[in-house]
Amino acid sequence: MLTISDAKQARQLLLWMTFIMSMVFAVWQALLNNFVIEKANFSGAEIGLLQSLREVPGFLAFTAIFVLIFIREQRFALFSLLLMSVGVAITGFLPTVLGLYFTTVLMSVGFHYYETLNQSLTLQWVEKDEAAAFMGTALSWKAASALGGYGSIWLLMTVFKLDYVWVYLFIGGLGCLMTLALWLHFPHFETGEVQHKKVILRRRYWLYYLLTFLSGARRQIFVVFAGFMMVEKFHYSVSEITALFLINYVINLLFAPAIGRLIARVGERNALCIEYLGLIGVFVSYALVENAHFAAALYVIDHLLFAMAIAMKTYFQKIADRADIAASMSVSFTINHIAAVAIPVVLGYLWIESNAAVFYIGAALAACSLLASLNVPRVPAPGNEVAYVGAVKSEPLEVKTP
Repeated sequence: MLTISDAKQARQLLLWMTFIMSMVFAVWQALLNNFVIEKANFSGAEIGLLQSLREVPGFLAFTAIFVLIFIREQRFALFSLLLMSVGVAITGFLPTVLGLYFTTVLMSVGFHYYETLNQSLTLQWVEKDEAAAFMGTALSWKAASALGGYGSIWLLMTVFKLDYVWVYLFIGGLGCLMTLALWLHFPHFETGEVQHKKVILRRRYWLYYLLTFLSGARRQIFVVFAGFMMVEKFHYSVSEITALFLINYVINLLFAPAIGRLIARVGERNALCIEYLGLIGVFVSYALVENAHFAAALYVIDHLLFAMAIAMKTYFQKIADRADIAASMSVSFTINHIAAVAIPVVLGYLWIESNAAVFYIGAALAACSLLASLNVPRVPAPGNEVAYVGAVKSEPLEVKTP
């Protein structure tokens, strides 16, 4: 276990890494739809393929556990953050279909490895009774950072009239410099329990795996098609998309810490049910919406509901063996991206025929998540992983890769 002093510093490192990741990714995401349409003439098919390629590194996130044989988690997380920043920095220099596929995959490798390791370190460095509140605080840092990124877009593109290439280079370069500063400033923190360096699947984690799979499938519809709808259907400009993202993150900045405390108070099961009920309504409304302002309101509500996903992470923390955390985070990221690799490209073609059908599929996935969440026990713990269906009494299945 970390000392009180080290625990405080370790949390600061987690928050600053979250700040850098959010700033760099927020700018990449805010500019993406306008950039690919204006510079590379993307349609729904091309954006779907790009987003599928972006998710391939997430599907391969389980390989992080093998890299950890050679490099410690903290250093690997910082290196991944650096790689992500480099990918964003060079995006504007390659405004072609193949160039965008390349820079997107490079950025995504860093992003998905970083996210895998960040979740693992958070669950190891933060105590169970404080995890939900800390994750809420981390979301508020993420929101504040994204606001800074969007402010930079407005300043660089509206005031200084700079092209996409220089905005990407500025934000990506700043992310590189800040990551190197963290590497030099913070000492290495021990994680306590020695982590398994092998792929592990346990029967008693099956409900977490199912919730993770459904979350990955559902989230892709929001990430890929909700924002694309704003540009293609309602003709939002860069400044309007940026303003929408600003509203999203202001709301998260204000309410994310409270959401973390709410989850700690009402429990993971209730929090997940609230999230999925809300998402069913949001996706059905996406399918029917014809008003640009109402669509923007749905986008904000959608984004806020995803903050409730903290409950899925704290549920796993409460049922897991500590030595399983790093390996399980790698595996869960792969599970999360099984559907994510296929959904954008497949639904990209469906999008051409029917926008509404894509969002009805999202509502169906949210309904499946709601049914699964009813099996989360009110007091999760090792040996009490599920409430009703699928309890495992025998020794758990373990799949190892040497």
